Amino acid sequence: MVPILFGSLTIMLLGATPIFLALGLSTLLALVLASPLEPTIVVQRLFGGIDKFALMSMPFFVLAANIMSAGGIADRILRWVRLFAGRLRGGDAFTTELACMFFGALSGSSPATVAGIGGMMYPVLRENNYGEDFSLGLVAASGSVALIIPPSITLIVYGAATGTSVGALFIGGIGAGIMYGLVFLAYCYYYAVKNKLPRGPKPSFREIVAVTKEAIWALGVPIIILGGIYAGVFTPTEAAGVSVVYAIFVSMFIYKELTWKQLLDICKSSAKTIGEIMVLVACAATFGWLLTIGQIPQKVATSMLQYSSSPGIFLLMVNIILLIAGMFIEGTAAITILVPILYPLSVQMGINPVHLGVLIISNLSVGMFTPPFGLNLFVGSQVCDASVVSVIRGVMPFILISLIALAIITYFPGITLFLPRMVYGGV
Repeated sequence: MVPILFGSLTIMLLGATPIFLALGLSTLLALVLASPLEPTIVVQRLFGGIDKFALMSMPFFVLAANIMSAGGIADRILRWVRLFAGRLRGGDAFTTELACMFFGALSGSSPATVAGIGGMMYPVLRENNYGEDFSLGLVAASGSVALIIPPSITLIVYGAATGTSVGALFIGGIGAGIMYGLVFLAYCYYYAVKNKLPRGPKPSFREIVAVTKEAIWALGVPIIILGGIYAGVFTPTEAAGVSVVYAIFVSMFIYKELTWKQLLDICKSSAKTIGEIMVLVACAATFGWLLTIGQIPQKVATSMLQYSSSPGIFLLMVNIILLIAGMFIEGTAAITILVPILYPLSVQMGINPVHLGVLIISNLSVGMFTPPFGLNLFVGSQVCDASVVSVIRGVMPFILISLIALAIITYFPGITLFLPRMVYGGV
């Protein structure tokens, strides 16, 4: 079954078959040719792959992100961030990364962050003499931080799979997400100095007041969403709905940049985006299910982890396994396949479940822009009107930089656990 599964997948990918078809058809062929199971079970597994409560929030977060982009919220966030970061050397790159961190806390979606921020910043980067490869790589890679900074759908899935507090995971994701972003910012500064990019003009006090006043409604989004979750006013799924209502209210009645016709068009485009994502998730989950049936990930993980003699080596193995998995399967599918194996082993070694969860999500965030299946690669290609090959070439340095961030998050658990321990005590 394994040769047929991976052989057919490889052939279809080399033949430029869409990813969802390659995953789905290779699974079907393996079942038909090398399994006693009925092929009709694929239909059940496709539905089961998206029949998850945690995924209910995804359509709302994507819709909210698109409304923020079209309704002036994302633009005002960008202008406010650029006001302070633009004066620095490499200010436009700083603005892109910081805005992605901020927007990730609003949308909870990595592809939506790439579309919302990258679509606006890519022309600015190119206009200000940032190289094409760097600009494409920054746009595709920066959005990955949305997976770590709450609200994160993948953290919710991990919490549901392990029974770990979602609130503690969200708070832990703040520290790790900030560290992840700081490493990217350090590389942006290095690139700016190396290429002698000029500083932006220093804003006047009057400009700061004017831009902040204009952006105050946009800056209120994370306070309402995250504050409401942490205060227990609503759940993360309900927060997604609240973000849509707030985004519509601010865009239509405060900024007045969104009409009812535009809102209808945004709903249609968001539905199309969600449909594409859900089909991909369903096929990835079905592919992952067949891998599990064949005991493939279990055998690989067990053979690798049996050589772990210490928590440090174990965490290194976890990173290797997840980085490889992230190249081929979607984050939710990776959690479904691997967490039942990794979590019990981590408990035996005394590794904090919050630290493990944030570490797993950090790895999967790298997978969002890692070839061949990183979803941000394809989103970045669309919003920047560039080939996927060009985007892949651009993200290569950022993959190396992200590995540095992963090493820091892995071996300095206090970065992740500091805030949860302040809030929850003995986490």
